[in-house]
Amino acid sequence: MSSTHNPWPLSAELVAVLVAIIDDEPMVLTTHCAHALPAGELQTQHRSLQNGLRVWVEALTNHTLSYVEQLYTFADKGRAYLTGGRVLSVSYLALTRERAEILSDEVSWQRCYDYFPWEDWRHGKPSLLSDHIEPQLLAWVAQSETPAQSIHRQQRVQLAYGLGDFKWNEDLVLPRYELLYEAGLVPEALRDKILYEKEQFHDLDEQRWLEGHRDHLLGRPMRFDQRRILATGMMRLRAKIKYRPVVFELMPPTFTLLQLQTVIESLAGRILHKQNFRRLIEQQNLIEETGDLAEVVSGRPPKLFRFREDVILEHSTASSKLPLARY
Repeated sequence: MSSTHNPWPLSAELVAVLVAIIDDEPMVLTTHCAHALPAGELQTQHRSLQNGLRVWVEALTNHTLSYVEQLYTFADKGRAYLTGGRVLSVSYLALTRERAEILSDEVSWQRCYDYFPWEDWRHGKPSLLSDHIEPQLLAWVAQSETPAQSIHRQQRVQLAYGLGDFKWNEDLVLPRYELLYEAGLVPEALRDKILYEKEQFHDLDEQRWLEGHRDHLLGRPMRFDQRRILATGMMRLRAKIKYRPVVFELMPPTFTLLQLQTVIESLAGRILHKQNFRRLIEQQNLIEETGDLAEVVSGRPPKLFRFREDVILEHSTASSKLPLARY
């Protein structure tokens, strides 16, 4: 029996979507001058994948991770160009309460919405959607080669972007980005066409190319398929805050109700109905008063709260739906 030589050696890496709330904004830890997520090769001495992730992220940031969960394993064949061999990436979502000390000039915290500007609805529907994204996607639908393809594309666009009979669903971060990629609207689509179709693997200075597209209308591009990984992390986190109290991993030990609402709004990219939100929090019995008041410059000081100890220990709660404002 003859053996088949594999020209694409296989390697494995761990990728972290590390999120923190800084100045009421969801921030992600990045490397390579804000164009990549922290990633490291899996080492044989790591007792588990999660342990390996903690080891090198904590070494990179000098900060202990709190909440960590596995996201997805990315192993598409097209990822072979990354290092000249096929790379399997195991991604993780990690949360931290505070800004970590950064040990490298290339490592920094960046706004999640710099990568996905159409996802932030806290001030209403972004004009970017109506003025650019929706017309471009509908034009892509019109370019379909068959009626069946046209129907399929139209259904995907309407569902992902809340068009026609559908409403905007903040959870669909990844499907929205993947549609933009398929339609060739994000810079990564053009780059990958050069790399995959023309096989110009060594002719593209990717870092220089990324810097040239840093201020792209449709968000800052990332190396390889890491904006897709970031979209996966955002989608998981937005869904997670609706049925598990993971938000406490991002909060200080004590906080006001307004601070809690603001953090959840920043993650969801949506405004919450204030009274409904407070009623929901009370019904779920997630928090308790500390007996102290917040320090304020003027006006009546608000009460300080903390998450109940049993909530933190159980790390779960009954399923619920956030009272999101609709546009």
